[in-house]
Amino acid sequence: MHIKDLRCAVVGHGSWATAIAKVLSGKTEPVRWYVRNPEVIESLQNDGRNCRYLSDVEFDKNHIRPSSDINEVVANSDIVFLITPAAYLKSYLFHLDVSLKDKIVVSAIKGIIPGEYQTVTEYMHDHYDLSYDQLCFISGPTHAEEVSHNRLTHITIACQKEENALIVGRQMENSFLVMNYSTKVNVMELSAILKNIYAVASGFAFGLGYGDNFMAVLVSNSAKEMFNFIGERCELCDVGSMSASILGDLLVSCYSSHSRNRQLGVLIGRGNTVRTALNEMTMVAEGYFAADYIRYITMQQIDQMPIATMVYQVLYKETPVRKAMKELENKLQ
Repeated sequence: MHIKDLRCAVVGHGSWATAIAKVLSGKTEPVRWYVRNPEVIESLQNDGRNCRYLSDVEFDKNHIRPSSDINEVVANSDIVFLITPAAYLKSYLFHLDVSLKDKIVVSAIKGIIPGEYQTVTEYMHDHYDLSYDQLCFISGPTHAEEVSHNRLTHITIACQKEENALIVGRQMENSFLVMNYSTKVNVMELSAILKNIYAVASGFAFGLGYGDNFMAVLVSNSAKEMFNFIGERCELCDVGSMSASILGDLLVSCYSSHSRNRQLGVLIGRGNTVRTALNEMTMVAEGYFAADYIRYITMQQIDQMPIATMVYQVLYKETPVRKAMKELENKLQ
């Protein structure tokens, strides 16, 4: 089969899944799309729109094949894009009987599997016996609201086997997506997990009324904390070539009004309890689960990660956010 004719499947129907489906739908082969919500399937089939997320984005109905049968979707695909909240990935794949062994599997999930303390590629490798050569990860400053409306965006596709990253990139390439490639999957995934935590912290600061001056200090310290963490665990070299995917993703998550993790922090900073803020969110804030993950794997190094530790204390230990931020002020440089 010609590389341009590879069949792509999307698993998930949220904003990011909808944006990726839109990108893929311009190719020759229609996008197979696993959607668990009957209302969304009906609206996609009848109106060419996702009635729940990014409802202003219109699809050519001839270029999408929405289905509630994950086995049908996966069986008729060569590349499977996993685009669900990390917390729901297990349930999305629960009824999957078709093998993924002959597929390229792409995670566009910037989160961890709750309770497993694993990234998505680690989870898919261990539980579905997939080689890291066939597992890709999409990263970068990629808000769905902008990608779905053809706003210029830099995307990084990481895979241990560079050839497979290039194959995925060719399925996504168009006039507004700039493709970057990396073999450092662990670096990309860890940075994507960490930036969500720091986006929550920036939301705390904004909600509490801190100004731009302090926000700049908070975000620059977040970048330092993130790079130190990754550098201790990964072969982190040539950081400059990854600036769009790592630093760019951190910056957009901390500053953009589209950032759901920042939104969670803002709600808490303005006086909502953690539980109330989570309930008010219409989309999952991956930073909530990421804070627990980072705390779990850095239990002996909390002094080296004051910002991530502060976020954990607020989200999980009921530390008042104003007190936590006040204590953090003197730890920043």
